[in-house]
Amino acid sequence: MQSVLPVIINAVPQTLLAVCRGVSMKIFVNPKIKRLFGGILLCVLLFTLIAVLLMEFEVRNAAAYTIACFLLMSAAILAILFGYFRRQYEVMENAVLQITEYISGNKDAAIECNDEGELYRLFHEVNSLAAILNAHVENEKRAKKFLKNTISDISHQLKTPLAALNIYIGLIQDEAEGLPTIQEFSRLSEQELDRIETLVQNLLKITKLDAGMIAPQKSLENVSEIAESVKKYFLFRADQEGKKICLSGSGETTFLCDRSWMMEAISNLVKNALDHTGRGGCIRIEWRGSASIVQITIKDNGSGICPEDLYHIFKRFYRSRYSKDAQGIGLGLPLAKAIVEAHNGTLEVDSILGRGTSFTMNFLV
Repeated sequence: MQSVLPVIINAVPQTLLAVCRGVSMKIFVNPKIKRLFGGILLCVLLFTLIAVLLMEFEVRNAAAYTIACFLLMSAAILAILFGYFRRQYEVMENAVLQITEYISGNKDAAIECNDEGELYRLFHEVNSLAAILNAHVENEKRAKKFLKNTISDISHQLKTPLAALNIYIGLIQDEAEGLPTIQEFSRLSEQELDRIETLVQNLLKITKLDAGMIAPQKSLENVSEIAESVKKYFLFRADQEGKKICLSGSGETTFLCDRSWMMEAISNLVKNALDHTGRGGCIRIEWRGSASIVQITIKDNGSGICPEDLYHIFKRFYRSRYSKDAQGIGLGLPLAKAIVEAHNGTLEVDSILGRGTSFTMNFLV
């Protein structure tokens, strides 16, 4: 132990010296820092030389001259430091300006990094990061363009056979007059085709929203008018099923939204409420507005949602094992959520099994 200790003690200064050398080499790579330290060192040497000469020749009032020289040296060092940090401030301001330009959308903005040193190395890495982000953006644009073209092709290819099948089923129903079995199968086939068409349309809408192909065209809309239009759309179905659709809210409440997309979201929630509410049930569309938020709520007094299903209801194609709805395809709620989020809003759900469900859309004003 005693023999090892001197070795360690001798090794510590050498290690520190090596570290200091490494750090100093990195620091003095920058010529501006070299000039800074050179200027300060020159001032100190001049002051030391003058002080030695004053003492050597025993000049009268040498102390006063020494103090004056010290003050001059201090002023010179402060001036050198001020000039250096002013230049550094200008460099940093230019870097911040270029970063702000990049964030604002100017993809050609770049920080000048033609000098040497750790700061300019950092600037070079920032420029490299910006170049990588630009490449990712371009790749994403190409992917979205490809997805847009694919969606358009799929939509075009599906519309034609679906329309043809509907025509064929109509012809079969006309020819099968007096054949109740064939007519029943034709009617069921027509329902399934309607389901397929709804599925395709909802898939296309969700995919377009995901791909950013649809930007809501917002305008100031009256919530009361939107709710009234949704009610009229479902009024015939509600009457047929012995259900009521009630509206509640101020006729003056307005907010910025895309009317057609907002009607789509509310309609999906109302349809979901009708699907899970029995005869004699009531679906309420309520809204309220304040200085900071507009809130639209669709309530029903139907079967409610099982607690274990609440976390999953906004997943695409999710079907609860407890659900009695045989016609649902599991896309209405995800589509409504996607539309609300495209409007920078939130969609929340609250349900009590056997007592009803409430969906609440919140939009910041």
